Amino acid sequence: MLHRLSVRSSAKIEFFDITADIRQLIGNNHIASGTCIVFVPHTTAAVTLNENADPAVLADLRRQFERLAPQHPDLEHSEGNSPAHLAASLTGHSVSMFIEGGKLVLGTWQAVYLAEFDGPRVRNILVKIIPDH
Repeated sequence: MLHRLSVRSSAKIEFFDITADIRQLIGNNHIASGTCIVFVPHTTAAVTLNENADPAVLADLRRQFERLAPQHPDLEHSEGNSPAHLAASLTGHSVSMFIEGGKLVLGTWQAVYLAEFDGPRVRNILVKIIPDH
């Protein structure tokens, strides 16, 4: 089953916790056991697992991505968003997770995040749920 989620960002770099949306898809489809793959079909956005307990973690990530991939005058890409391409490549465009007992298997502090690196934009997220047989 392939599902689509959508997020509208309002900042250049932003993180969105999409864990509840994914859990809802699993519950609505009555999946007891299987695999969930989350994929972002964009070259300047990504998906990642990270801490959901302390919002300072996301603020630190944002600052570090700004340092790792700064805007620089010698970048050749004509659209001016090369830093976003780099940040997305470093982060990755998909994550895979297990489903057991009807629940998404995550660590105690983990959540699934859409990482926006070239906002504001509307981003699509594809969620593939593969039930065990």
